[in-house]
Amino acid sequence: MFKRALYALKPRKLIIPGLNQQAKQFHITPSVFNKVPKGFEEFFRNPDSKKDRESQKPKKPVEDDEEPEPPRKKKPKKDSEQEFFFKIDLNANNIIIYGIPIAYLLYLIYSEGNISKEISWNDFRNNMLEKGLVDKLVVANRSIVRIYLTPGAPQMAGHTGRSAFYFTIGSVESFEHNLEMAQREMNIPSNQRVPVSYSNETSIGNILLNVAPTLMLIGVLVWLSRKATSGAAGGPGGVFNIGKSKAKMYNQETDIQVKFKDVAGMDEAKQEIMEFVKFLKDPGYFERLGAKIPKGAILSGPPGTGKTLLAKATAGEAGVPFFSVSGSEFVEMFVGVGSSRVRDLFANAKKNSPCIVFIDEIDAIGKARGKGGQMGGNDERESTLNQLLVEMDGFSVREHVVVLAGTNRPDVLDAALLRPGRFDRHIAIDLPDIKGRVDIFKVHLKVIKTDEDRDQLAKRLAALTPGFSGADVANVCNEAALIGARYEAASVTLAHFEAAIERVIAGLEKKSRVLSPEEKKIVAHHEAGHAVAGWFLEHAHPLLKVSIIPRGVGALGYAQYLPKEDYLQSTSQMLDMMCMTLGGRVAEQIFFNSITTGAQDDLQKVTRSAYAQVATYGMTDALGNISYGRVDQQEQNFQKPYSESTAKLMDDEVRNIIAKAYERTFNLLTEKKDAVEKVAMLLLEREVIGRDDMIRLLGPRPFPESGNYVEYLGDGNIHRLPDVTPETKL
Repeated sequence: MFKRALYALKPRKLIIPGLNQQAKQFHITPSVFNKVPKGFEEFFRNPDSKKDRESQKPKKPVEDDEEPEPPRKKKPKKDSEQEFFFKIDLNANNIIIYGIPIAYLLYLIYSEGNISKEISWNDFRNNMLEKGLVDKLVVANRSIVRIYLTPGAPQMAGHTGRSAFYFTIGSVESFEHNLEMAQREMNIPSNQRVPVSYSNETSIGNILLNVAPTLMLIGVLVWLSRKATSGAAGGPGGVFNIGKSKAKMYNQETDIQVKFKDVAGMDEAKQEIMEFVKFLKDPGYFERLGAKIPKGAILSGPPGTGKTLLAKATAGEAGVPFFSVSGSEFVEMFVGVGSSRVRDLFANAKKNSPCIVFIDEIDAIGKARGKGGQMGGNDERESTLNQLLVEMDGFSVREHVVVLAGTNRPDVLDAALLRPGRFDRHIAIDLPDIKGRVDIFKVHLKVIKTDEDRDQLAKRLAALTPGFSGADVANVCNEAALIGARYEAASVTLAHFEAAIERVIAGLEKKSRVLSPEEKKIVAHHEAGHAVAGWFLEHAHPLLKVSIIPRGVGALGYAQYLPKEDYLQSTSQMLDMMCMTLGGRVAEQIFFNSITTGAQDDLQKVTRSAYAQVATYGMTDALGNISYGRVDQQEQNFQKPYSESTAKLMDDEVRNIIAKAYERTFNLLTEKKDAVEKVAMLLLEREVIGRDDMIRLLGPRPFPESGNYVEYLGDGNIHRLPDVTPETKL
């Protein structure tokens, strides 16, 4: 079979014609190979297929003045003329996969004809030499004696003239002596004795066995090198290109589809960054007036506010290549890698100018020198920062490369990095206000299937999500769609969105956490104390919802409010907020004459607020108009900027402020004890109540509501989803 096969090797395709029986069985016999087995289509092709025949047939060029020749019908080949095609992708992996079995098969084929049986000296002497069946002996490599039998030897029919047996010897001298003695004992004449010849043999099998360990070692090294090149040990290029930049280049036409219309809630930041887009589209418009284009901009703000999204939109609008890299990708374990990658990044940027380079989380390499590294030393991070400073300041105005950087910690960046000439613009992206959240919700609601009025829905959801970032808003919309799918709803409703907001704010509802009747009663009065205290305090936030359903980690109930988005707070406003926060602890003391651990989070909030009034805002007469910085920052320092006596005075003032707020809350809830009891009983009955329930129980709030509440929430009714039963299909 192998002698009749004709091998034809084409680029990346191995064609083996002549296997007629297999081809006939493949193409004709339906019971065996009616079609190519599933999963093997890329390896086999049918020569009877019209598509494959046309793909193999060279096409004749058609002149402009002649009509193309109609395709001829090709006669089907006979069975003897059919070809069986087997395609092999000759890459490195397939060479290893297919090469090793093929090499082993060839070795077996080669060694099949050379199979010899090892015998002992006594067998050779008694069964062959004594019977006169030995034609000659060949000593190979001074260690093996091959026995060639006479043509008429009956034991080895089919092995005439070939070595069918062999035996091993210790030394040639001993073998010659034993052979001489044996032939003398058999009285064999000298002229009829068995001839002995000597040879040095080298077989393919021995060569393979000797070379195999070396080849395996080389193969492992090559595989490790390819593995490192494909992504390990420094990314593309591996250890050989570890100094290359790991920045990814995105094509402005195919990879970047984000435009400014997809970015909402940051109108001022978009307006600020539009100049970069105008510069990249028409640099001559600015240069003709003698203006120098800003080299770059720092985008700073809390996490999830859209810094990276704004950078992508800038690249999408400008229509230029976009390089994206993280600050942590510059520095690795090898010295000098960070500086080399910075140089390579900017070299690639210059080649593709005009372009945008975006360095995300630049504080990983841009921290002020002398901070966060070795004490006073010049570590690898500082070397990378120095190289970045040189590359940015060395830009020519005509290279048209804009550098954008994002960070959550602009306060820790090096002053040399922030100076004009490097990052000329500092664009602050804060958490969106209620109007910004409306715009963000409108963007994300476009892909949500809902029957609600999208504009009104966006307004209501924006009012229910104070302090949410753009990422939080996107998460709420996605959670609402998931909840709707869980209930097998035809579309996402307002109730699904409100459930998603509760899920994000308070955590997952813990239906398995069953409270005892006594605990449930305490939680109901605790939450009722919060609600009633806030209802009758002027500067407290408007109430949205009160619940005693356990959620999240350790939360047995919660009250949801609509915070006023004020930029300034007075002492009276902060005092009212403290009183509302203490309402739960006070209600426990009034109704049960004891207190529980449920007010831990409330006490932490009150303590932080009191310390801020004393140490940060200078709102007490005892310490005066002095600010000692934020308390949370002082805890990270070795020394505090005040003496022990001042610290004691602060503690006393904080204690007095909290005691004053507690006494005020106690007096208020004692006066409104009946109102607290009504709210607690309704909570025990329904578990969740809203603003409309509070109005029915306590009457309208004695203070005017904020404009946002009335404009965006309307009646404030609660839309509660039914409980998910075990039979609900997910």
